[in-house]
Amino acid sequence: MREAFDEQLDSVFADLSMMSKRVQTAVERATLALTTGDPVVAEQVISDDIEIDRMREQVEETAFSLLSLQQPVAGDLRTLVGALRMVAELERMGDLSVHVAKVARLRVPDLAVPEELRPTIQRMAEVAQDMVERVSDIIITRDVESAIALGRDDEEMDQLRRASFGILLGDDWSHGVEAAVDIALLGRYYERIADHAVSIANRVIFVVTGHNPTAVT
Repeated sequence: MREAFDEQLDSVFADLSMMSKRVQTAVERATLALTTGDPVVAEQVISDDIEIDRMREQVEETAFSLLSLQQPVAGDLRTLVGALRMVAELERMGDLSVHVAKVARLRVPDLAVPEELRPTIQRMAEVAQDMVERVSDIIITRDVESAIALGRDDEEMDQLRRASFGILLGDDWSHGVEAAVDIALLGRYYERIADHAVSIANRVIFVVTGHNPTAVT
């Protein structure tokens, strides 16, 4: 009985890891749409989000079933509650990727990001993609040290966001309000993807150790 329960718990985390890989693909494709102005790629990100939503439903169904049928206590309960919170974070990351894709689609055939800001936004995208990839491994391995390291590495994203605002608020900004709004939103979307990755990593720490990091929201 216990062995079957453990296998089901492991399957929940395997599904979470698979879902995070879907999110990683969504972030990568949304960035591709943003940097190339490709409406087909943007539409693919938007339409594929239904699969991420479906995966959330699957994880929730399994977790709620285990909660109701097995009546877990202590560490098992902590694991299931953590999984339910992680899956919500992952779905939100998918939604943020859709928001990036929609900005890209809105500006076709032009690019939403002015040339001087492209390196900054590209780097924000790279940082977000890297954090999503790492959190996928953290979910499946439940590696506390890697989870802690991920939280520390979020500082680069914060610096990039500040740098983008510095350009927006500079006296030589010449791209108008519309472009400024796009950049402000895109910066926020990538920043929030990174924040959700850190939050998931912190939840993994909680699942493994029972310690609730102050960064968990």
